[in-house]
Amino acid sequence: MTAPTATTTPATPATPTVTASRAAPTAPTAARIDGLAADLCLPAGPGPHPAVVLRTPYDRRAHRAELAAWAARGFAALAQDVRGRYGSGGDWRPYGDHEPRDGAATLRWVRDQPWSDGRVVTAGASYAAYCALVTPGADAVLAAVPALGLAETAREPTGPERLHARAGWWAAHGHGRVSTAAAPPDPRRLPVRDLLDTPGWAALWGAARRPPLTGDVPLLAVGGTRDPFAQDTIRLWRGWRGPARLLLGPWGHGLTADPAPEARPAHRLNLGELYARWAHAALDGALHGSRAVVGHGDSDHWYALPGTAEPVTYRFGDPAGLRLLHGAEFTADPARPVRSDDLAVPLPAAAPADRCLLAGPPLPRPLDLLGPAEARLDATADTPSADWAVRLVALTPDGRARPLATGVVRRTRPGPFTVPLGHLARRLDAGTRLRVEVAGHHFPAHARNPHTGEDPVTATRLAASRRTVRLPGSVLRLPAVPRARLRRADPLQEIPT
Repeated sequence: MTAPTATTTPATPATPTVTASRAAPTAPTAARIDGLAADLCLPAGPGPHPAVVLRTPYDRRAHRAELAAWAARGFAALAQDVRGRYGSGGDWRPYGDHEPRDGAATLRWVRDQPWSDGRVVTAGASYAAYCALVTPGADAVLAAVPALGLAETAREPTGPERLHARAGWWAAHGHGRVSTAAAPPDPRRLPVRDLLDTPGWAALWGAARRPPLTGDVPLLAVGGTRDPFAQDTIRLWRGWRGPARLLLGPWGHGLTADPAPEARPAHRLNLGELYARWAHAALDGALHGSRAVVGHGDSDHWYALPGTAEPVTYRFGDPAGLRLLHGAEFTADPARPVRSDDLAVPLPAAAPADRCLLAGPPLPRPLDLLGPAEARLDATADTPSADWAVRLVALTPDGRARPLATGVVRRTRPGPFTVPLGHLARRLDAGTRLRVEVAGHHFPAHARNPHTGEDPVTATRLAASRRTVRLPGSVLRLPAVPRARLRRADPLQEIPT
């Protein structure tokens, strides 16, 4: 996983392709449900029909082509503005406790209609995926790039604040009836709590994490390895009690509209066709168990996610593993933080070390990575609180630096610790070298730890921190999978079965 970027434009599930053989659906009609505006598109046939319900803060009218495509495949399709947004009345309170109630009321209305056969799929992407997941009573749930709650989007599970992505979203969508093109505020401004003068921004950082969302109905979780919420998508799939499918491609938050540099033509899926097939199978009771299909970056393949990988361990300070270039002792200065949006590294003689920098020898053969990666650090800081950012970069034989993974954890006590690096799905060619950076900041993707013991959200004073990485006790573990154990998969065939 790479550094999160600003999430100012939400993704939506791709529109199913309508083939000429399908009857044209009826024109969208307006509906009002408990004061909430909705657009409805019905199939051309007499019915009754199953339904797809999408509740969004990003303007229901942007989904009219999608509604028509669902309807062409036999679904009554409804898109609704959530409370306080666009055509819906009330106040806009992101992640407010009204979302489950409004979703439940909408499902009751749908099931009361003469065209409904009583079966409903809730669907959505980003915030709309949250709405789909918390709506009680759905028969199946489609959640794409899910943004799962206030606390869940504000902070990494390991503690650090997701600054840039959250500031971008709240500036554009977090207040008012309609979204704006507002640019994210200057992330250097302190305190972070005062970056935006919008309702809910300050309270965002004090929100408590909720119990993981789960359910017994079929789930399709869709994500991208470059999406800031990729790990949330995987955790949602893993923790789901009912039949669950995971589709993870080499994409960003916009899915196929936002391909990663490592995506290949084979990764240009017709997501709409896949969604429709899955929805029919889910409502027909044809799905059982748990299954995952992952797009393998820098290859032309999709693979079924293996149950286990065989970790390859690279030891810090070992010339055959990761040779130290400089910075076993370095200074993490929040006034000059290591940036998340710059892969360049300073020359050792240019300035005092601001990170621990290591690199491996050229790979003697291609390396297939598929699964979770992590770094195990034996490291110390001279401050009461310290963030540790580990960035893994692939140096290609032609000299390019390509991001592979990043992890950030917050530590307030001594002792060795693990930095999760997320889920890797990449092929590294022979001759590729691995570069590892251990730093004290990953800014502006994450807020700067002030090193004073104060909350990074309210702190106005910054201090430098001296760091030491003990090389003998530190390692990088990568999920290498032998080629013979990789099983190719066709997402259009495996996800709906």
